[in-house]
This record gives sequence, structure tokens and C-alpha cells, in this order.
Amino acid sequence: MKASAKSKSPKRILARARAFLNDHWERSLRVRERLRFNEPAFHLMLAGVVGVIGGLTNWIFYLCIELVKRLALGRSGELTEVAQLLDPWQRAMTPMLGGLAAGLILYWGARLVRDKRSANFMEVVAAGDGKLPMRVTLTKGLSSLLSIGSGASIGREGAITQLTAMFASKMGQVAKWQPYRLRLLVACGAAAGMAAAYNAPIAGSIFAAAIVLGNFSMNLFGPLVFSAVMATIVSRHFFGIEPFYVIPHYDFTELRQLPWFVALGVFSGVIGAVFLRMIHYSGVWFKKLPIPDFARIAIGGLLVGLISIYYPEVWGNGYGATNEILEGNLALTALLALFLAKLVATLCSVGSGTVGGVFTPTLFVGAGVGAFAGGCLHHFGVADNIPTAAFTLAGMGSVLAATLHSPLLAMIMAFEISGNYSLVPALMLACAVSSMIARSIHPDSVYTEALSRKGVHDDRESPEAGAASQQKVGDLMIEPVPPVAENASLQQIAKRFLSSTYNFLPVTDKSGKLVGIIALHDLKEHLTAAGEIGYQAVIAMDVMRPRPPCLTPNLRLSDALPALLQSEQRHVPVVNNRREGKLVGALLKAEALGMLSEAIAQGSSVKAGAK
Repeated sequence: MKASAKSKSPKRILARARAFLNDHWERSLRVRERLRFNEPAFHLMLAGVVGVIGGLTNWIFYLCIELVKRLALGRSGELTEVAQLLDPWQRAMTPMLGGLAAGLILYWGARLVRDKRSANFMEVVAAGDGKLPMRVTLTKGLSSLLSIGSGASIGREGAITQLTAMFASKMGQVAKWQPYRLRLLVACGAAAGMAAAYNAPIAGSIFAAAIVLGNFSMNLFGPLVFSAVMATIVSRHFFGIEPFYVIPHYDFTELRQLPWFVALGVFSGVIGAVFLRMIHYSGVWFKKLPIPDFARIAIGGLLVGLISIYYPEVWGNGYGATNEILEGNLALTALLALFLAKLVATLCSVGSGTVGGVFTPTLFVGAGVGAFAGGCLHHFGVADNIPTAAFTLAGMGSVLAATLHSPLLAMIMAFEISGNYSLVPALMLACAVSSMIARSIHPDSVYTEALSRKGVHDDRESPEAGAASQQKVGDLMIEPVPPVAENASLQQIAKRFLSSTYNFLPVTDKSGKLVGIIALHDLKEHLTAAGEIGYQAVIAMDVMRPRPPCLTPNLRLSDALPALLQSEQRHVPVVNNRREGKLVGALLKAEALGMLSEAIAQGSSVKAGAK
């Protein structure tokens, strides 16, 4: 009996051990299932990587600018302070020589790269596949570096945002990800670049959501926030946490003070719209000059240099001049003269084609508008209990709102760069009013005007935010069906059909424009006829159908329904815009119709429940 008991003991131990392991194995499987690395988590991880890239890009670009200053001017530091230490002839010639070098880089770069794809991150998100060309963007970044380092009246945030977006897009292109993920990466790059440049993670997130994507859904906004936060922390590691502008403290507590900021909002809205018009017409004027592009940029630099002989504060993005205004030591006449000088210098730089951002120069314009309005009120003995700095900050935010057509972004940006919470109510009121006034005068913002000129309509406002029917074609767009050239032979076309499962093939010209489609069914009669005259004599243009109704990436699914129902293709072609018609993707007809039917069913059930 004892031997039997001893023999059973190891079996019992093994059985218990096996049961224990099986139990814990099932528990571990359940835990792993819950912690499964799904797509939202993957997007957050990618956003974090992009954020680190944005912070490092900001730091490296800053070091490069300081290197250019050291080589060109013999010293580094704030451009306004550097300009004041130079002789008048040096102030006049440096921006011109820097502009000439920057223009030549663009001129020769365009001939060496020969990449016709757009390098505008707004365009590749609103009307493209999210692919930013690396060489073109690096060429423009180098050009912007030389312009900024030599005193051009332009901001560095444009180049930082563009470069970060390009690096993010390139990461996705190397991994061969689908266009919807590439567009999200580009938006994360924009959020990271803006947040790093201004030490403003909230404003960077809202910039990418409101301006770049036009979508605040949480599955998109979460990665934008994560990217902006990571970029800000990396940037703070190198630059610290000091506010961008120093605003004297003021407790805003009286209701009777609000009307002055409503009036400032009206004034800022008009000035902001006029500023946009002036930027447009300055570009038109420079383009009329019968000279190469690099010579235009050099002339723009020369004009900035001539202005800087008397007003060295016009050098750079306006950061130094804005802080000078915020200190409140300028008389009204001196303030007006500095404002006009900087405004003309900015128009010369932007209009001549200098690569850079207008975000910070716009903040200077707003500071000048606010300070001038406050100074005039104080001159006439009105609103004496409100300091000029309060009007200055409100002017910065309200003019920015007028040019961006986004009061939320403007008020958040003005708050983050100043760190002054007390003035937020007045700031919000001025931004809301100015944006409304500017929209009625100038329908396009500083970012959408270039898109509108290309025929890309960026209508992002929707009363049914979040509904499936309000999703854009670009949100579901995949890689296009590989096209055939318009001069492809019948034999080449037949091989393409035999080696794929497609029933239709798109036909494009040399520029990538969709010119028609070829149906497999239509080849039968041509194959019979080709036996008499030879396969090589029949080309794609002979057998293709006219270009079908096409979709664009920024078209809502609900608006795409007629084209989807009319199309015979499983992969409905998507072009960048109706004017250029370049093939950029395809929309799966079954998937899109399925989403629309679900949206209609959900809407019907909601209405039935309401009844």
C-alpha cells in the first residue's frame, strides 16, 4: 500500500503542475488578447517617433541657422540685435546676397531633382496620397535656411514643419504603408513641427487637426497630441521652458472692458484680410518681373536690406521687434513707422518667393495692430485702465485668427506663447470677431489660398462631424490600379490584364494625368482587328474609353455616391483635383457603398428612436 501511494505521488504532482500551467497559459492568452497591439496603438507609437523627429529637427535647424549667421555675419544671436551691430551697407547687402544664394539653390535644385510632385504638406493631405518628395523638401529647407540666416523677413516655423512632415511621410513610404496612414503621419509631422517651434503642444495639435486634417475625431486627434507632446519635450530639453513672449501680468476682471476688444476684433479682421490680399498682390507683382526666380528672391532681399538701414528690426521673423512692442516703450509715431517697415519687408520676402513661414511675421503684424489701437485709445484718454500689452496680445491672436480663419487655434497659440491666462476671455472675443470679419472679406485663409488657386476646394466644415457619410474619400483611398501609358501597345496591355485580376486599367499621360480607362471586355474586337495590321500598330489611345467620373481625396463619401453608382469599376479612380486630374489613388466601390449604407441605416434608426 505504501509503495502504491508513493507511485501515485509523482503522477499527482505532474497532474497538478499540468493543470497549473494550463490555467496560467489560458490566463496569459486572455491578457495578451486584451493587450493586443491594435492599429490605434500602432499609430500612437508612430506619432511618438514623429514627435522625437520634430524636436530634433527644430534643434538641428536652429544650430544650422546659427552656423549661417556665424559664417555670413561673423556673429550669432537674435537677428535684430545682430543687424543693429552691422554697418548700414552690410545691412543692405546681406539679405540680398543671402536671397541670391537661396534662389540659386531653388533654381538649380529644380533642374537637378526634376520631381514634379507637390511638396506642400497641405496639398498632399487634402488632395493627395500623403507622399512628400524628399529631395524637393530638402532643397527648399536649405534655401529657407540661407534666407533666414541672412536676415529675410520670414519665419523658421514653416521649414521646421515642412521638414518634419516630410521625414514622417518618408518613413511611411519606406514601409509602403497605405495613403490614409501616410496622411496621418504628415499631420503628425505638422503637429510636431509647430509644437517644437513655438513650445506649444496644444496649439500644434489643433493646428494639425483643424488646418491640416480638418478632423477632430479621437482616433486621429490622439496621435496628433502624442506627437506634439513628444516634440515639445524634446525641444524643451535643448531650449528650456521659458514662454515665447513675455506679457506683463494684468488681471482682467471687469465686464465694461470687453467692448474695446470687440472693436479690436473688427479692426484686426479688416487688417488681417487686407494683409492676405497684400501678400497675394505682392506675389503677382514680383512674378510680372521679366527675370529668373532667383533674381526675384535677390531683389526681395535687397528691398529688405534697404529698409533695414533705417529699421534693423525688420530682419528675421519679427520676434525681436514684437518683444520691443510688448515692452511698451515706443511712441505712436515710432510704432507706426516700425509696423509699416516690417509689413513692407515681410511682403517683399514672401512675394518674391522666399521659402519660409508667415506665422511669426503675422504675430508681429497683430502685435503692431493691437499696440497701435491701444495707444490711440490711451492718447484720447479712453481705456486708460487697460495696459497696452493687453491690446498687443489680443491683437496678435486676433490678426492670426483673421489670416488662419481659425479662432480656436489663434487663441490657444496666443495663450501658450505668452502663458497669460487672465487675458484669455478678451482674447477669445477678439479672435472670434476678427475671424468672422475676415471670412466675409477674404474667403481663403493663408493656408488654403494656394490650394484654391490649384482648384483644390478645402471645405472641411461639416454639421455632421463624425458621421460615416461625412468621411472623405481620402480617408479610405488606397494605391491606384497601376496605369498604362497612353502609347502602350496592345500586346503590353494584354500582358497587363493576364498578369492581374483587374477588369479595367487606367490610362495616364506623361505627367500622370488620367486620360481614360481600358476595359478587358473591349479588347476582343481589337485583338481580332490587330491580327491584320499588327499588335504594335494599336496603342492604348485607340482602345481606351473616355475618362470616367472621378473622385477627389477631399470629397465626402456622401457626395461621391453618384459617381460610385455610375462606375462599373471595382477600383474607382481618384485624382488629385479636377483641374489637374493626376491619378493618386483608388476607392474600393464595395467598401465605400457598405459604409454609406451603414450610415443611412444608423441615421434611420436614430430618427425612428427619436419618434
